[in-house]
Amino acid sequence: MEYVVGIDLGTTNTCVAIVEQGVPKVIPNKGGYRTTPSMVAMSESSKRLVGHLAKRQVVTNPANTIYAAKRLIGRKWNSTAGRTVAQTCPYTIVEGPHGDIRLKVREHVYSVPEISAFILAEMKMVAEQYLGGPVEKAVITVPAYFNDNQRQATKDAGRIAGLEVIRIINEPTAAALAYGFGKNLERKVAVYDLGGGTFDVSILDIGHGVFEVISTAGDTFLGGENFDLRVMQYLIETFEEETGVAIREDRMAMQRLKDAAEKARCELSNVRETVIDLPFLHTTPSGKVFHMHEALTAQQLEGLTEDLIDDTIKICARTLASASLDKKELDDVVLVGGMTRMPLVQRKVAEFFGIEPCKGVHPDEVVALGAAIQAAALVDNTPELLLLDVTPHSLGIMIVGGYFHRLIEQNTTIPTRAGHVFTTVRDNQTSVKILVLQGESDKAAENEMLGEFILSGLRRAPRGQVEVEVTFSISVDGIVSVSAKDLETGREQSITVTATSGLTEDELRDLVRQSQSYMIELRASEEIERRRQHAEKLVDTIRNLFPQVEDAMSGTRFGRDAMAKAEAVVQRAEQDLSRGDGKGLLDTIDSLDRTLGMFKNVMHKKSEAAHR
Repeated sequence: MEYVVGIDLGTTNTCVAIVEQGVPKVIPNKGGYRTTPSMVAMSESSKRLVGHLAKRQVVTNPANTIYAAKRLIGRKWNSTAGRTVAQTCPYTIVEGPHGDIRLKVREHVYSVPEISAFILAEMKMVAEQYLGGPVEKAVITVPAYFNDNQRQATKDAGRIAGLEVIRIINEPTAAALAYGFGKNLERKVAVYDLGGGTFDVSILDIGHGVFEVISTAGDTFLGGENFDLRVMQYLIETFEEETGVAIREDRMAMQRLKDAAEKARCELSNVRETVIDLPFLHTTPSGKVFHMHEALTAQQLEGLTEDLIDDTIKICARTLASASLDKKELDDVVLVGGMTRMPLVQRKVAEFFGIEPCKGVHPDEVVALGAAIQAAALVDNTPELLLLDVTPHSLGIMIVGGYFHRLIEQNTTIPTRAGHVFTTVRDNQTSVKILVLQGESDKAAENEMLGEFILSGLRRAPRGQVEVEVTFSISVDGIVSVSAKDLETGREQSITVTATSGLTEDELRDLVRQSQSYMIELRASEEIERRRQHAEKLVDTIRNLFPQVEDAMSGTRFGRDAMAKAEAVVQRAEQDLSRGDGKGLLDTIDSLDRTLGMFKNVMHKKSEAAHR
């Protein structure tokens, strides 16, 4: 049977879901948790730790624990986001060979898609253990406002993890799918999605199984991490004012503060006041120890972060305007993402939209559930479910004067196609360079460049006389193609714009191979560990039965020989276990099984004799 899962690759947590017998459900991990922290660490022995294992040791190993990698995925080294994270995180960020961001952990440098792939591979294993079969296909969600490079980087992460990403869909759209699934609704809905690292808002028209996105907007660098940073900065400044001690260079103290800030922010969604208690937070070179004991109220938290929430409301206003809708035309506002648990967020959203937000969906799980619904629909070719999404950014080319000319406007339903006729700008111009851009600024330099190509062989003529038609098309998968055609001669040149994650095809193939080898080794070591635990249980069971079996067979030569052989089998098993000889355990387990069988047979015969 072919299994296809939906994965919400989040900034803070990641969630995997599947549709079983028509019902979407979240798959819990080995620990029983329904979400897994989006964290990766390397231990001193270079063992890879993912999820809860990574989170448990982050305070003692902050420099080698990567969190919130999603905020960096698909971004350039010289981006504002890259610089901001580099200044505030305890791990090391370096420039990659292609102007991308890389992460240094111990002595190894990783690309951001690699780190994300480690988390996706963990989700793949979680799903496989639950389903009892291989999982090779997935729908993965991304923030609606992700650009082409960020989407491609996410797709590359899936490929490295051994997954065929059959579709990338937007998080608010996935949430709307889960919200409306199986309900035959006719409603206009706003999805307000404030997660750990990103914010999106999408307006959808839902009717009879058709989910049509009307408009979408967001900020890919606004989320819970920003809120935690505000609390952190407040605590640092308060500590430094009270003690006169600077702690910004103390990595362990900073990580403890970050954890405490996140914990306090979460607690203040349910209580009016919490206490941040961090004993032995910092020790000076002279040996003087400083502790932190600081109360924080919900009112203080709101004062520190209200402007961040206001920023999201401004984006909501722009999205409504773009959709040409009045707030009164909306039937529901759906809250998605862990940050929407904050009471001030809920109050501001209710105040802006004029309706109480719908709380009928689980903010941490709804996106993964929606991805699973889309995955099932794609595989089963479900006719009663149709998803019509939009391009979140305008697409166009650079024109004379360094300006950006849009050919496809933001919030255009995809797939789509659009063209425009341009003329030459210089006398005797025989070629034209087409710079393909994505963004909302009127200045070309302020937008993201997706690619470039040259149309040559134009007729020499005074400027303005040679016409070139430029055509853009976006497929249902969001792949952008651009062509330029000399209308006089019919000569045409085109490119498929290939967004880049910062990894070359050779690097990707290499990483896929490495990932496959790692997973084979991991499964082998897990199998050895399973055998070892099984052998230990058998040894304990046989040892516990020794006195009873010895008593049952006492006085017979067969009994003495059998007990001697049993003792020899157990001792050999204990030696194998102490040596950690995993490969030899199969034979050992076989011998132990036979010995236990013999013991049970003896005990059964004794029981029968007693009842005669």
